[in-house]
Amino acid sequence: MSKQASIVAIVGRANVGKSSLFNAIIGRRETIVAKEAGTTRDSITTKASYGGKDFWLVDTAGIKSAEDMFELSIQEQITEAANSADFILVVVEADVPVAEEDRRVAKLALKSQKPVVLVVNKIDKNPQADLEGWLKLGIKKVLATSVSQGQGIEELLKATTAGLPATKIRQDKERIRLSLVGRPNVGKSSLFNALGAKQQAIVSERAGTTRDVNRLVVRYHEKEIELMDTAGIRRSGKIERGVEHFSVLRALAAIEQSDICLLLMDVNELSVQLDQKITGLVKEAGKGLILVVAKWDSYSKDAYSRDQIAALIASEFAFVPWTPLVFTSALTGQNVSKIFDLALEVEDNRSLKFKTTELNKWLHSAVNQHPPAGLKNRNPKLNYIVQEANIDMPSFKIFGAHTKFLHWSYKRYLERSFRETWPLAGTPLKFWFIDKH
Repeated sequence: MSKQASIVAIVGRANVGKSSLFNAIIGRRETIVAKEAGTTRDSITTKASYGGKDFWLVDTAGIKSAEDMFELSIQEQITEAANSADFILVVVEADVPVAEEDRRVAKLALKSQKPVVLVVNKIDKNPQADLEGWLKLGIKKVLATSVSQGQGIEELLKATTAGLPATKIRQDKERIRLSLVGRPNVGKSSLFNALGAKQQAIVSERAGTTRDVNRLVVRYHEKEIELMDTAGIRRSGKIERGVEHFSVLRALAAIEQSDICLLLMDVNELSVQLDQKITGLVKEAGKGLILVVAKWDSYSKDAYSRDQIAALIASEFAFVPWTPLVFTSALTGQNVSKIFDLALEVEDNRSLKFKTTELNKWLHSAVNQHPPAGLKNRNPKLNYIVQEANIDMPSFKIFGAHTKFLHWSYKRYLERSFRETWPLAGTPLKFWFIDKH
């Protein structure tokens, strides 16, 4: 994050419309909005702009009594967000009387000694609401909003940005977007925290903790890397309707937004078919891929364990033989930095530019060694190859004749031969076969 840009935090008790307000301010549906209380669990941060000023907007979980360590972790995160913010929006509901949680939120915000605005949301449900009555919370600036009606948002943005410095958040165009994907409870949030060296996402033994996509930008070897922690992807039959369904959609959208995906697998629960399915989704999306065996510290191992597991994974993921494999422990930090090194290597491979002469030298050699077979008078011919520009992964057009008669096994042979010349670890390849005429 840019140090010059201000941070605006949205806080409030559960289900007062914080996430809806967050989405209204940034103009897109970034967080999950549902009528179920406590939907937002992690602090979600994104760039927002108004009146030529950029700032970081933080959406937090709803404040309520911390009944267990899991809930306490959420509440601590809200406090951290409020303390680090430059401006705080305290959100309450217009049609609900002042609650004890509202008083706690207001006290927390005022204690930070930052500028605070009280946002009386859902005013459309109670147009006659007495805004003066909310002054008892001690916050002097009170504004009414209705996200569903688009009411008061403009006024709120003016009040919020009036005291903020005129800054621009310049995001590195060369930024690498790295998402953590996998089944629920395989250690994605723990690794996310270890990679960011900061407790940004909530870590819990409870499956399904992360619902929104949490983002964190770090620098590594002068490269900007955006980490995205996603909700766990379950088998179709096990996805609950409502919030969890949206979480899975958000995880799939994160794959699309990524340059490289880290597929996490719990070392104690390998050989899960869903891991292969998720890998297939990443491959089909044309994204870079690194296989990560997580929780390595929890595994009872001997001298041969790593080789045996690596062989098992190589067998089960034979359809992506080009994918690097790394064994990690977020708890001990083992190989955490190696993930960054691999990500930089994969990104270099994805952006590699090839000379046309070298490509055609390879193609002619591959065809001479193993000419393509075909039907009678319909033998495919492959004449020349060029790299396709402006595509995020290595992509090539191969021109020839009768290319539609190429067998799938021959296409696989070409890819295998290509990778023997240029390994390109961590990235899928794309070949288009085009008849010259």
